[in-house]
Amino acid sequence: MTTATSAPRQGGILRPALTVFAALSLITGLAYPFLTTGIASAVFPRQAAGSLIEQDGKVVGSALIGQSFTSPQYFWGRPSATAPMPYNAAASGGSNLGPSNPALAEAIQARIAALKAADPDNAAPVPADLITASGSGLDPHISPAAAAYQADRVARARNLPRSEVDALIQAHTATPWLGVLGSPAVNVLTLNLALDKLRGPR
Repeated sequence: MTTATSAPRQGGILRPALTVFAALSLITGLAYPFLTTGIASAVFPRQAAGSLIEQDGKVVGSALIGQSFTSPQYFWGRPSATAPMPYNAAASGGSNLGPSNPALAEAIQARIAALKAADPDNAAPVPADLITASGSGLDPHISPAAAAYQADRVARARNLPRSEVDALIQAHTATPWLGVLGSPAVNVLTLNLALDKLRGPR
């Protein structure tokens, strides 16, 4: 008796469970993503497409992901701890090194040395965001102070007046949303692209 009645009961439980599973899969796996993507594409088309930046008809990057610049004629961004290369969007993350970790102190000293080697006469304090990596490893922005720290080096490398470089930094400094949310920030990629348009590297 027990074996004969258990099969129908199991079938009665399994059928609604599979139905709910299929319905939720369609709703959360197909309908919801398509709906949110469609709304985002209609309301925020640029952001939904990845905030891509084009130059001369070619995509050169995204406003949301930093790039590695090492030439003295360009502004440098925040260090990135992603592997196997900096600003690797597929491996977003920080170094997870604690403040007492000797490896972090060594990395910071190496970054300071690189900045000093590129601009030996610069006696200004090095801004923290030029020597510490962001939590994501993809931060495309630096602080206005970090941009100002590099302005002399970039101006000399490009044979530009410092005032012209400062004006460009100011033009590419985004202010906090509604004037209170966030901090002023400079997008390194768009700033460097504007430099190349102003006058090519020398």
